[in-house]
Amino acid sequence: MVSSKDVAKHAGVSQSTVSRVLNDPSKVNAENVRKVQDAMKVLHYRPNSVARSLVSNQTKTIALISGPLHNPFFVETTTSIVNYAEARGYRTMVFFEHTDENKPIYDAVLSARVDGILLSSIFREDPIFEELKGLNIPIVMYNRKHNDGGNYVEINNEMSGALAASHLLDLGHTSLGLLSGPNHTSTFHGRKLGFTAEFEKRTGEKFPPEMIIETNTTEAAIHQAVLDLMSRKHRPTAIFAATDSIAFFAVDKLQEAGYIIPDDISICGMDNVSLASHRSFQLTSIGHKGPKNLGLLGVEHLIDMIERQTEEDVQITLEPTLFERNTTKPK
Repeated sequence: MVSSKDVAKHAGVSQSTVSRVLNDPSKVNAENVRKVQDAMKVLHYRPNSVARSLVSNQTKTIALISGPLHNPFFVETTTSIVNYAEARGYRTMVFFEHTDENKPIYDAVLSARVDGILLSSIFREDPIFEELKGLNIPIVMYNRKHNDGGNYVEINNEMSGALAASHLLDLGHTSLGLLSGPNHTSTFHGRKLGFTAEFEKRTGEKFPPEMIIETNTTEAAIHQAVLDLMSRKHRPTAIFAATDSIAFFAVDKLQEAGYIIPDDISICGMDNVSLASHRSFQLTSIGHKGPKNLGLLGVEHLIDMIERQTEEDVQITLEPTLFERNTTKPK
């Protein structure tokens, strides 16, 4: 097996120079960096990352705990996170939430040696929060956050829900439905609060609880929720789907049942994922205006915290905006 000593001999430099190139090339002149890197390529040398981490006290690895893969929001953010981390020289251990039971995922992450954690799977009152804080490494939440604060990048969820209700009410819809996810997450909790509060403020009536259906957000659950909602005595003429993923599943089931969108029923989503603007969907949705998704913003701050070794709080709440497309129309 090729060693760092072999690399040093081939490059004509000391073994300590090879070590510095591997751990902190900024302390080595450019010519020697080039020699060492060329020697590594020729000899097919792969540095021992475990040994290097013991020397530098850094693993150059972050852990990502993402929401479920059936939601395109998490597919997009995971891609952005992994690509950005790689460009900054970091590997990403990726874990996806599959159910509401996240303990096995946290156990795996807590047993690993990483420089920081980025997560979007946390619940509002998740007991794991205190244990995560005790790790003494940077942790940033994106999309969701804990009730006790911490570092996070989110969109204003209550304002988003209010914006959805206002849009549908402005179109003349007064019989509204809400398809949401579990209320123990900050996203769904905030969106429901904002949506129902705006409805009640505008109409002077209490939002009918039977017109709110909370699910685990899987395709099968959303399909059943749509059937349940449309079987109500006063079925809705417009639906707020609390994520674009929910909206896509709902549209699919409604069309299968013979409804024409938006002629028979309007649908507004949330997240403004790339697919929302696809010509095949043209989904009215709510998101933020910036070019960077929440995952990318989160990983940028996480890696900055790791490298600057700063304890400065990151608490970012972005304003939502409505992207009106073809799935909503006047009643």
